[in-house]
Amino acid sequence: MATQKLTEYERKRLENIKRNDEMMAALKLQSKAAQLSASSKRQKIEGKTKTYAVKTYRKPKDEAPLVIRRSLRTRGMPPDSKGLEDDFDDAAAPSRGLESKPKFSPGNLGPFSMGDAYDGSGSGDAFLRAMWRVSKKAEMGGSVEGGSSGGRGCEGESSRDSVAGVSESPIGCGDIKTEDSSEFVSTLKMEDSSGSGIKREGVDDSLEFISSLTLEEENVARVVPGRAMVVKFLPTTELRMVAVGNKYGNVGFWNMDPKGEEGDGIYLYHPHSGPIGGISIQPFNIAKIFTCCFDGFVRMMDAEKEIFDLVHASDDAIFSLSQRPNDGSCLYFGEGRGGLNIWDLRVGKSTAFWALHEERINTIDFKSQDSFVFATGSSEGTACIWDLRRMGPESLQVIEHERAVHSAYFSPSGSCLATTRSVAISS
Repeated sequence: MATQKLTEYERKRLENIKRNDEMMAALKLQSKAAQLSASSKRQKIEGKTKTYAVKTYRKPKDEAPLVIRRSLRTRGMPPDSKGLEDDFDDAAAPSRGLESKPKFSPGNLGPFSMGDAYDGSGSGDAFLRAMWRVSKKAEMGGSVEGGSSGGRGCEGESSRDSVAGVSESPIGCGDIKTEDSSEFVSTLKMEDSSGSGIKREGVDDSLEFISSLTLEEENVARVVPGRAMVVKFLPTTELRMVAVGNKYGNVGFWNMDPKGEEGDGIYLYHPHSGPIGGISIQPFNIAKIFTCCFDGFVRMMDAEKEIFDLVHASDDAIFSLSQRPNDGSCLYFGEGRGGLNIWDLRVGKSTAFWALHEERINTIDFKSQDSFVFATGSSEGTACIWDLRRMGPESLQVIEHERAVHSAYFSPSGSCLATTRSVAISS
């Protein structure tokens, strides 16, 4: 059979197809597409990163038939002259759908049960058992008396619990240095949990220490959906657990040592309707965890009673939350634009309010050695150190930054203050 002669159009078409095939072969597009497809399938099969599924709520389908009600008159029937029975009782009338449970909303003032606020997959019973076990061991280990800081006290330091009547005695043995702020933060010290172990001077040694750290795959988990706002370790050696608050009002707990319990050790609750601003946990009362949100609510999670109770509701946003070491009687939270509110849990009201900054207070941290000394980090670009017994317009020390200070925390020894600030990113 003779070969059919190609037209000019067909010849050009074949040349274009050949040239495109050569171009795709040179770019190796086919092989790269195959590699990407195989890599994505392998990640789905072999991926072991723990994730958490958000509980979805489905509206129950109304299966009741539609009934059109017509009177006897419109149907051409005589009226029913029998009437009601003599012993008719309204209380005995059956209720028709009036006992349906309303949908839970974290904007309710409360209190509400932890079961209603549970938003995770599986059950939260294992979390409640772990919290109950740890809290009972803390109670058997002894209680803290009088809100003291523990150990041998400092001369001239008051041991009162009530913030409303703090002593005006000198600071005592934990004096804050009054050097220039640049000298105050010039030395970087990395310490162990006791505050006296590892000490590394200079940035080079610190970078070397940080570069030696490793991250294991089993130590990575997605505890809450979306952006995490606050992360806190539970102050106990009985279990490794962290509490995480996100921008949606969720508070998640990750038990890294579930000890054979079902699930991955992640328990999610939804007690707030706005971003979580702070989480406070005292080592002597782990069963009661305080949280605050930008919507102006402060709640207490009581794992023993299994409830979320409302502590304080404000018209202003609450951005941060803290407590003095070994003092569970008062809460300290940053409220509104630069305000510090002190809330006495025993009487259920505010005992003091100070305007410390021009912008919001992002963090509040107390010095472990001198529990009257605390630091604040503000969006106005400063970190300040204060003394509860000498509150006034002037702070003990001011560390200035060019941008907003997101956190300011004392080291375990109390000799250093670490701060973080915003960084401008140029396009």
